[in-house]
Amino acid sequence: MASHSRRRPLRERRTALVLAVAVAAVGVLLSLVMALRPDDEPNAVRAAAGPAAGSQSSAPAATPGQKAKPSPKPKPKPKPKPSKASPTPTAATPSARPSPTGAPGSAPRPASGTASLAGRIQPQVTYKGVATHYDAADGNGACLYGPSPDLMVAAMNHTDYETSKACGAHILVRAANGASVTVRITNECPLPCAPGQLDLSKEAFAKLAGLSAGRIPITWSLLSPSTSDTVSIRYKTGSSRHWCGIQALGHRNPLARLEVKTGSGWSRLTRTEYNYFLSPDGTGCGGALRLTDIYGEQLTVDGITIRPDAVQPTRVQFARH
Repeated sequence: MASHSRRRPLRERRTALVLAVAVAAVGVLLSLVMALRPDDEPNAVRAAAGPAAGSQSSAPAATPGQKAKPSPKPKPKPKPKPSKASPTPTAATPSARPSPTGAPGSAPRPASGTASLAGRIQPQVTYKGVATHYDAADGNGACLYGPSPDLMVAAMNHTDYETSKACGAHILVRAANGASVTVRITNECPLPCAPGQLDLSKEAFAKLAGLSAGRIPITWSLLSPSTSDTVSIRYKTGSSRHWCGIQALGHRNPLARLEVKTGSGWSRLTRTEYNYFLSPDGTGCGGALRLTDIYGEQLTVDGITIRPDAVQPTRVQFARH
């Protein structure tokens, strides 16, 4: 008898089919659930979402294997142009020195080998200015030298007076007509006397022009004159071992420093606008002195006792230049 395979009943086949379909449906459902969970959301979706409230980062997150792109830098805003009504401020410039001849408006430079201690008034430089005149009386003035042996004196403008540094300077003054006169600075011409201006005694002005001219253009320069006189020293009224003011007179060249001898060396004194060098605590009063002119030459003076208001001559004088 021929053999044949045994067929399962119809009910069993239907039950197996239903189970297979159910298992497949459950698998599809689980896959959808897993795909839609927030924790497993694809990076591309999260990057496209806006930042959370309060977050300060605006750069998108990078996907795996991709370098993050830097956020673009904001373009700088153009600076507003200054209006004509409010121009851009500039740094303050120092007041100009008197202009040397041939270079109006520029600051003079000392020639090679000239004074290194000079102030505004430099040797071998010609300055432009104006000359006026005043009644000099006996020739005394802000430098407190006392009566002058002659009245060929002048007052230096406040700027070039430079806290009495110009005191005692010998100045050659020339007018446009070719006339000239040599004066000694014994006074200060206060503001509004301009830089370069000299206020001459009437006697000195008359050597250049008539007094009726009142004001004339001039050029002038520093001199180192010939002289047979020596430097003198004077202590100010009230000077003692505890406080003193010291003044040098008759120096050929402008004086740059006055120092007193101390146990540890030389001590530089401060110069006042009335042309005395002060030792407020009495240091060096009555002792040795050292004078330095604008060319750097030094003179040492000893044996000058404290005698207020007395002019005491020395045996020294600066060299001529």
